[in-house]
Amino acid sequence: MGVTVIMERPHMNIRETAKKEMVYHTNQLNVWYGEHHALKSINLSFYENEITAIIGPSGCGKSTYVKTLNRMIELSPNVRITGEISYRGRNIFDRSYHVEELRASVGMVFQKPNPFPKSIYDNVAYGPRIHGIRNKSVLDDIVEKSLRAAALWDEVKDRLHEHAHMLSGGQQQRLCIARCLAVEPDVILMDEPTSALDPVSTAKIEELMQQLKENYSIIIVTHNMQQAARISDKTAFFLNGEVIEFGDTHQLFSNPRDKRTEDYITGRFG
Repeated sequence: MGVTVIMERPHMNIRETAKKEMVYHTNQLNVWYGEHHALKSINLSFYENEITAIIGPSGCGKSTYVKTLNRMIELSPNVRITGEISYRGRNIFDRSYHVEELRASVGMVFQKPNPFPKSIYDNVAYGPRIHGIRNKSVLDDIVEKSLRAAALWDEVKDRLHEHAHMLSGGQQQRLCIARCLAVEPDVILMDEPTSALDPVSTAKIEELMQQLKENYSIIIVTHNMQQAARISDKTAFFLNGEVIEFGDTHQLFSNPRDKRTEDYITGRFG
């Protein structure tokens, strides 16, 4: 049974991207897990204030790619990387570029909400405290600002010192987004952030992403093609560790250039 993808976003003018600054560029990126060649010669560029969706079947390299952008991939055993990733024009694999510096600019939200076993307040204040902020009034302002930006403040403002695990799944995910925003990143990576959520919570996260792209660049891995069509400006289709097609989301979904892309988005495989 085919999947009908309904486009709900206006076509993006190519000139709009031309005016924006490049945030990330990957050049001939290859990743191996032992003998398994997980990513094969990936060349992609991402621009500021855009949402880029990465789609493709399970095991195609989507999550591996996103984890490579902030060097979380290096936590995996037997991983080997060749090629280059530049963030704001700087090679992230340069020996002088400390991983902590990179991750301060590039936040990450995972598939399953993972709030720390602390209060709502302490979850959001955690990052600023790590960076040396101790003044309570400053922390109070950061917590409120971050929770507001994550569209969660009105729901939790009277229970900031309750345990974060008391929140619903959707609220926990927005808390994790607030925790990410508290350190004022430049880029937000999201690895299937709504796959464990109900439709109402998913809609809130999608609406939030549209608001956040005014100030951040967002790269999201998603299995949900209708979600990609709804929220993203650009889409990359991965298959077997390769980028099959990348471009304007409206173009990719309405008139794909590659038959493999068409077969995937119409539900013929995957």
